[in-house]
Amino acid sequence: MSTLVAYFSATGTTAHVAQRLAKEIGADLYEIAPKVKYTDADLNWMDKNSRSTQEMRDRTSRPALADHDADIAAYDTVFVGFPIWWYVAPTIVNSFLEAYDFTGKKVVLFATSGGSGMGKTLAGLKDSAPGAQFVEGKVLGRGEDPGAWAKSVL
Repeated sequence: MSTLVAYFSATGTTAHVAQRLAKEIGADLYEIAPKVKYTDADLNWMDKNSRSTQEMRDRTSRPALADHDADIAAYDTVFVGFPIWWYVAPTIVNSFLEAYDFTGKKVVLFATSGGSGMGKTLAGLKDSAPGAQFVEGKVLGRGEDPGAWAKSVL
């Protein structure tokens, strides 16, 4: 079975977890990168006019991706990781899922968070990859060993 760990990380926290996860399960790694990188000001959730706040207010927002180079067809299972923003996945994760055909793929979600759980993340992503078999997954801490959990869902 071939496995990919795809992740979006605005500050590096999710990248660290994704890299550990990929190494521990022998998966390939792919960064979901925005065409325009997020600045600290963009990520200021206390600013009603910040980019991230505006994107999360508009659930139809689909930030542009830096590339469309992931070879999703080559994988049976794709772990998709992201930070939790406003109790759900950032809308760039929807952009990623909608850019590829995940039909017949197992999509395992994982997240990093400063304190909230997965919330309604699964519900917000399912329609972006029709035909995929979603596994909600869990929030993984930076110091946590993601390997045992990942192997249990493979």
